[in-house]
Amino acid sequence: MATATLSAKKRTQAGKGVARKLRGAAQIPGIIYGHNREPQMLALDGRELDRLLDRVSAETTVVELDIEGATARTLIREIQRHPFKRQILHVDFLELVAGEKVTVNVPVVLVGTPAGVRAAGGVLDQIMRELQVEVDPANIPNHIDVDVSGLDVNTSLHVSDIKVPEGVEVLDDADATVCVVTPPRVEAEAAAAAEGAEAPAEPELIRKAKAEEGAEEA
Repeated sequence: MATATLSAKKRTQAGKGVARKLRGAAQIPGIIYGHNREPQMLALDGRELDRLLDRVSAETTVVELDIEGATARTLIREIQRHPFKRQILHVDFLELVAGEKVTVNVPVVLVGTPAGVRAAGGVLDQIMRELQVEVDPANIPNHIDVDVSGLDVNTSLHVSDIKVPEGVEVLDDADATVCVVTPPRVEAEAAAAAEGAEAPAEPELIRKAKAEEGAEEA
């Protein structure tokens, strides 16, 4: 489990105008909520937040939020960004409760070189890059390693094949494909070209216009 710290201040005013003023002062509006507390609006230091997000994975990092001297263990639940500038507009924090599991997306890291890549020049395609899991916040893995060294060409790994740490429950469909080794690109293209060449050409149907047919018959 990765942890980080971040400071925040309480705020009482809301609205687009207030949010614009905060961002103009290099602050980011936010909110913290949870089962055991009333939602509290926050103001975050924009530079401190940027530095934090540059070095951690937001979805799997427990953020110890210092709110004017009171500490709350949280997860970042949503980051709203400007559609073009990528500027952070708002951040939602979920306060964690001891013993209460949370649902998070954990990155999937493929480990090793598949046999089909080494021996046959196949290509490894990763279909799923994250797994949705339910886990106690204290046991959130930074990532889940998946050994792909045994995969041959035209073989795949599914969610049900992945071994996850104890206490982690995967919520994705067990039959979903995580990765697959496909034939070499050149070989696949050659096979497709050969298949096209073998297909019989359609005979060209030549018909005279009805007017011409009538003229000849007359």
